[in-house]
Amino acid sequence: MRAQLQGLLDIGDLQGAKLLLVPVQPVDIAEAIEGLPESMQAIAFRLLSKDEAIEVYEYLDSTVQQSLLEEFKRQDAIEVVEQMSPDDRARLFDELPAKVVRRLLAQMSPPERQATALLLGYQEDTAGRIMTPEYISLKETLTVEQALERIRSEDKASEIVYYLYVTDPSRRLTGTVSLRELVTRAPETPLTEIVNRDTIFVHTDTDQEEVARLIQRYDLLAIPVVDRETRLVGVVTVDDVIDILERETTEDIYTLGGVQSDRDNYFQTSLVTVARRRVVWLFVLLLTNTVTGTIIRSQESVLQQVVALAAFIPLLTGTGGNVGAQSSTVVIRGLNTDEIRALGPLQVILREARAGLLLGSILGTVATLWAAWLQGSWLVAIVVGISLIAISLLASVAGSSLPFLFRRFGLDPALMSAPFITTAVDVLGVLIYFNIARRILRL
Repeated sequence: MRAQLQGLLDIGDLQGAKLLLVPVQPVDIAEAIEGLPESMQAIAFRLLSKDEAIEVYEYLDSTVQQSLLEEFKRQDAIEVVEQMSPDDRARLFDELPAKVVRRLLAQMSPPERQATALLLGYQEDTAGRIMTPEYISLKETLTVEQALERIRSEDKASEIVYYLYVTDPSRRLTGTVSLRELVTRAPETPLTEIVNRDTIFVHTDTDQEEVARLIQRYDLLAIPVVDRETRLVGVVTVDDVIDILERETTEDIYTLGGVQSDRDNYFQTSLVTVARRRVVWLFVLLLTNTVTGTIIRSQESVLQQVVALAAFIPLLTGTGGNVGAQSSTVVIRGLNTDEIRALGPLQVILREARAGLLLGSILGTVATLWAAWLQGSWLVAIVVGISLIAISLLASVAGSSLPFLFRRFGLDPALMSAPFITTAVDVLGVLIYFNIARRILRL
């Protein structure tokens, strides 16, 4: 559709472009607009009706949202921002310059300004920051008939109606009622008879990843958010959780690759910024790899006596780095998904140690036979095989234990990334290799 839309805009057929967008879902329109040249994005967006434009705007990437705001007249910008849902508006304001945010807040209506300020007052990446204050709450003193009447009067002011939250006179959350229960019960039935008291909820300072895990674990479409006094202040919906999971997974993948992550689109970022993010880890790896070179130079006397040992250094370090990277990857993923909570750190490390020993034995046997065939020396081959077993064991233990250590100190386990593990195992692997060689070859 993007190609068709761009073609119509190129020839100035605005009416044709407008008709093209009529039967299309808002999320697909947003994707098409994002793919247009920047000069055409505002033109395409202005072809939408007011109600459709608001919905499409919420699906756009933050960089496109910002560029469109700059194209709008001041009043147009206020109308768009005013009609956004509070949680999407807060997410947009996180990306905008502080000066622009202050200007927009000053021109918004008092209720919308208050709702936005409430969300922006919470810490980033918490339930309070991503929740929406648009929900329906029912007093527990109501009957079914009174509750249905309240729903009819407020359904347009709420983002969700499939969950109805019951509160006491102090706005404390006491339970939930499903819409199905309401429509199947007698009108005079008190809510206290049908309310579900076993309610899953989170606090405003709960980490957004924990919110996502709870919604996934209990198959919820939304989860209520309460303050320290258990007063209901908002809800987090499943569509927000999907966005959270995507962002967090992307961030972890970037970190695992030794790339400093950010909230903006990596492939729309300038090359200077990309280089700045990636060069930090590369400098660290460059410096640590010089340690490996120093160790090898210090073993010149050994290499001079048995030159064949030098040929297997890349094989040993490369294999050790790969084994360690595999262990760290599965452990970090297990930590993020809570799949290894039942096992505990010690069991996980022991399991990976056994896996490393098994892998090392298999690879070591093959490497021993390969080295004997290449060099014609069984002593050198045995050194290579034993070293590979030891390095694989070390790499598995390091790759599985260091993520737990990082988490213990409050750091992101993903920082224990594949490049870091590879470099650390390189250094230790070379030391192990030469020490085994000295003992077996009696050098």
